[in-house]
Amino acid sequence: MIVPKHYEDLNIVHENTMPYRAYYIPASHDMGALVEDRFSSDRMMALNGKWQFRYFSSIYDVQEKFYQPDYDCSSFVKAEVPGVWQNYGYDSHQYTNVRYPIPLDPPYVPQENPCGAYVRKFYYEKSEDAPKAYLNFEGVDSCFYVWINGKYVGYSQVSHATSEFDVTEVLVNGENTLAVLVLKWCDGTYLEDQDKFRMSGIFRDVYLLNRPANVVYDYFTTTEIQEDQAVITIQAKYQGQAVPTKLTLYDAEKQKIASQMFREEAGDFYTHKAVFTVKNAKLWNPEQPYLYTLVMETEGEVLTDRIGIREICVKDAVLYVNGTDIKFKGVNRHDSDPMTGFVIGLDQMKKDLQMMKESNFNAVRSSHYPNAPYFYQLCDEYGFFVIAEADNESHGTQSQYLKDSSWENVSQRWNERIADNPDFIPVTLDRTRLCVHREKNRPSIVIWSMGNECGYGCTFEEALKWTKEFDKTRLTCYESSFYRSKKRTYDYSNIDIFSRMYPSLEEIRDYMEQKPDKPFLLIEYCHAMGNGPGDLEDYFQIINQYDQLCGGFVWEWCDHGVYQGQAANGKEKYFYGGDFGEEVHDGNFCMDGLVYPDRTPHTGLLEYQNVYRPARVVSFRQETGELCLKNYMNYLDLKEYLFLSFEVTCDGKRLEKGEAELKESILPGQTGSLFLDITVPECGKCYLKVSYHLKQGNALVVPGSVLGFDEILLENKDGRNQQAVSLLECRKEKAVSMQVLETDRFLTIETEKFTYRYSKLFGLFEQLQLHGEELLAAPMEVNIWRAPTDNDRKIKLEWMAAGYDRSRTRAYATTWETNGESVTIYSTMSVAAVALQRVLDMEAQWNISVAGEITVTMQVKKNMEFPQLPRFGLRLFLKGEYEGLKFYGLGPHESYVDKHRSCSHGLYETTVAEQHEDYLRPQENGSHTDCDYMMIEREDRTFAAVAPEPFAFNVSYYTQEELTEKAHNFELEKSGNTVVCLDYAQNGIGSNSCGPELRKEYRLDQETFTFEMKLLFGKEW
Repeated sequence: MIVPKHYEDLNIVHENTMPYRAYYIPASHDMGALVEDRFSSDRMMALNGKWQFRYFSSIYDVQEKFYQPDYDCSSFVKAEVPGVWQNYGYDSHQYTNVRYPIPLDPPYVPQENPCGAYVRKFYYEKSEDAPKAYLNFEGVDSCFYVWINGKYVGYSQVSHATSEFDVTEVLVNGENTLAVLVLKWCDGTYLEDQDKFRMSGIFRDVYLLNRPANVVYDYFTTTEIQEDQAVITIQAKYQGQAVPTKLTLYDAEKQKIASQMFREEAGDFYTHKAVFTVKNAKLWNPEQPYLYTLVMETEGEVLTDRIGIREICVKDAVLYVNGTDIKFKGVNRHDSDPMTGFVIGLDQMKKDLQMMKESNFNAVRSSHYPNAPYFYQLCDEYGFFVIAEADNESHGTQSQYLKDSSWENVSQRWNERIADNPDFIPVTLDRTRLCVHREKNRPSIVIWSMGNECGYGCTFEEALKWTKEFDKTRLTCYESSFYRSKKRTYDYSNIDIFSRMYPSLEEIRDYMEQKPDKPFLLIEYCHAMGNGPGDLEDYFQIINQYDQLCGGFVWEWCDHGVYQGQAANGKEKYFYGGDFGEEVHDGNFCMDGLVYPDRTPHTGLLEYQNVYRPARVVSFRQETGELCLKNYMNYLDLKEYLFLSFEVTCDGKRLEKGEAELKESILPGQTGSLFLDITVPECGKCYLKVSYHLKQGNALVVPGSVLGFDEILLENKDGRNQQAVSLLECRKEKAVSMQVLETDRFLTIETEKFTYRYSKLFGLFEQLQLHGEELLAAPMEVNIWRAPTDNDRKIKLEWMAAGYDRSRTRAYATTWETNGESVTIYSTMSVAAVALQRVLDMEAQWNISVAGEITVTMQVKKNMEFPQLPRFGLRLFLKGEYEGLKFYGLGPHESYVDKHRSCSHGLYETTVAEQHEDYLRPQENGSHTDCDYMMIEREDRTFAAVAPEPFAFNVSYYTQEELTEKAHNFELEKSGNTVVCLDYAQNGIGSNSCGPELRKEYRLDQETFTFEMKLLFGKEW
C-alpha cells in the first residue's frame, strides 16, 4: 500500500494542514466581498474542471506512484471536479439513514476500501507580491492524501470542512502536478452517518490562494448593541509577522463610517484588536438584512467582509434577537441535487433560498454538516437565520446489537461507543472547531449545533464547553443531549436551548408547564414525506401560544432522489434507497422534502407558505366592513411590508375584487384594522378572500408576489351552494314505467332510459346502463382503503392486519318498494375481510328516481376493536377516461382534513389528469375535501355527485391498488377507466412517518356516522 493507514488512526485526523481560521478570499486590492464572484479575485486560482481520474475497488490495488509528475495516466479518464465518482459511473449510490454502511468497528473500516486517484496539471508562476501559496479543498468525502510534483503534502478528513495546506515549497514555476487519493471510508465515517445518500470524491471547490508572507490570518468580528449605538469588535492574529493593518468600515450605501489600525492586545485566542462605534446603527435581521462592509488592508493584500450588527440572548427562557422575541420559521436543508449529488453550486443554492423566501421561511439549519462557506454569506445577504451544525453524526451506534433491544436500553447505551468515549474527544473537538472557526463572522448564524443524533457524553460536554468559551455571542444547542445513560450526571450547563425532534403537542405543553429555564426549539418537526405534512397548522398554533417556544425547522427541504433518465413512458426516473442493489438501505425515507428533487414544490410547501403567512385575519365585522389583522412578522411593520387584494365570491363566481393599503401601522405581534366595502347576496355560499402581497421587492422575491391568504365565510340569509341545492332536487321527468325484476341475486330496475342492476348479495350496484350503454367498468364498492401515504407507514401495518385492503361488503337482507316515481331499496350490510370479523355494520337505503338519479343513505356503525379507518365512501369505476372536471370545494390542489390551509373554496374547472399529484413513491393523492358537488365529463357523457353535507372526493386514472403496489411513479399503469372515490371522509395525513401519531381530531374513528350522496348520470343538468 502506497499510503500510511491514517484513515484508521484517531490520532491522525489531519497532517500538515493549516490552523483553523475564518473563511475569506484575499485580493491584492479592494475587490468587494467576493461572494458570488470569488473566483474573480486576483489572488485565487481555481483548480476545478477536468481532472484525470481512476477508480480502484480497493486501496490495496493502488500499487503505483500515480502522483509522480511523469506517471503515465493513459489508463485514467477525464472527470469533472467538483464531482462524486458514483456519478462518474463507478461504485454505486447507497442511501442509509441510521445504520452504518460498514461494520460497527471504529476506528476500523473495511479492508477493501474503495478509492479514487485524481491528477491535475496546472501552471503556476510565483508572484513577488504574494509568494506564499495555500491549497484549499472545501469538501472531500471521506479522507484524502495530497501530493504536488511527487512530494507528499499532507492528509485530511472531515468531509464538509475546508482543508488548507501550505504548498509554497513544493510548487515550481511552470507546470505542476497535483495528485489526490480519496478513500471512500475512514475512521471519520463513523462520525458522518447522516441521513443521506453516501457519495465519494472531491465534491466542493479546489483552489490556490496566493498571499504575502505576513498577513492577517484569522479574525473574529463580534457586535454589541447599546442604547443609541452599536460596537463592532474585530480581533485578529497574523501569519508570519504582525504588519500594519488599516481597517475601514462602510455602510450599505458605501459611505465611509470610520477607519483605524489594529492595535496589539493579547487575548485568549487573538493578538490584535480594533473597535468601531456606530451611532444609530442599522441592525441585521432576516426581514431587514442590513450589512456593513469592513475592509482590512495590509501591504500587498486586502480582505473584505460584510458585517451584520445583531445580538442574540435568552431571558426568562425566551430567545431574543436585537431585543425582539423571535420565532424561527425554519427548514432543514441538505446539499442534494438529483443530477450532481453533493455538488451544489451558487445557482442551486440561490434557487433554494429564493423558494424558501417566497414560502415565508426565515431560517435554515445546515443539516447535518457545514455547507460551502458562501452559502452562509448568501444567508447574510438575503436574510435567513442559520443554525450552523458541525459535521458530526454517529447515529449508527444506536443500531448496535443488544440483547435487551428495548428502546429504553438502546437509548441509554447509544452513547457508549463514541459520544461518551474519551478516545473521541479530540476528533469531536476538531469537527466543532472546524465549523465554528470557519463561519464565526457570519451574522446569519445565531446558533451553533454540535451535531446530530449521536447520543450525549463527554465528547459533547467538551465541545460545548470550548464553543461557549470561544464564542460568547451566540447560543448553542444539541438535540441528542436528550439521550444519555444513567451511569453518571451529565453537564448541560453549556447548552442554551432545549431542542427536540418531532415532539407531540402534549410533550411541548408538559415542558412549558414545568416553567423551563431554556427556550424550546423544534429542531425537526412536521416530517414532510410524500403526501404531507398534515399538522403544520397545529404546530403553528402552539408555537405562537408560548413565548418560550422559539419556533421550529421542518424536516426537510428536498427529496433526495438520484436522476436515472427517462422511463419508456416519458416520466423522469428518480431512484432512492434499495434501487442500486444496496445490502443496507432505508428505502424511500430520503424522499421526505417539501420539494421534489428537481425543486418542483410539493403541496406541502404550498401548505407551509400559507400557514406561515405574514398576517392573519383575526376578525371581520361584516356589518361595518372592519377587517382586523395580526402581524406575524418578527420585525417589520405590515404597512411597509405588504398590501392586500380581496375578492368576494358566491358559489365560486367572483362578484367583487379590489386592492387595499394599510393606512395605519401594524407592528409585529400587534393587531390593526382596515375597512372593506363589500356587498353580500342573500343566497349562496359566499367567501371573502384576502391575499397578502409583497409591497417592495427584495433580492429574491419580486414585488406583488402573493405571500399567503385568508378566507372568511360570509353570512347571508341562505348560505347553501345554490348549484348543489339544484342538483339535490329531484329532476322532473315525464311519467314513465319503472319495472323491478327480482331474482335470488339481483334487483333490476328498468325504464326506457336506463337499466340498473343491484346485487342483493353485496348491497351495491353491479351494472348501470344509460341509453343502452354500460357506465361501470366494474361493480360499485364500499371503499375503506387508500393507498398508504408515507405518513401511513406505521398505521398501515394495523390497517393491513385489520384486512382493510381486502375487505368486501355482504348484504344480509334486502327489500324494496316503489311509488311509481321512484324505487327504494333497503339493505342490511357489513364490511369484513376473509378470516376476520366485521369491521362495519350498515343500514343502506338506495333511492332510484324515474330520472335515473341514485341517492344513497348509509347508517354506519364501526366495530371499535378495529383501528381508525383510512376512509369511508363509495368507489366507482367509470368506463373510459373522463377528461373534464368541475367541482366546488377546497382547491385547486389536493386537500385533506388536516392539510388544506393552502386551498380555498371555489368553483374549479380543471381535468381529471391534473388531479394526480405524482409522488415519486406512489400513494394516496389528489383528494378534495369540503366539497358540495363534483362533475366529470367525456364526450357526451357526464357524471356528477352531490351531497347535503360537505364531502371529499378524488378522481384518477389509477386504482388505489396500483398506487399501493408500485414502488415508483414511473412504473404506474393507467387502468383505462376513471376511478371515482366519493368519501364521507378520509383519515388525516399527519406526519407520523417520523413524527407523532395522527391527532384524534383528524382520525376517521367515529363509532357511528351517516353517509349521504346523490349520483347523477347524463347531460340533462
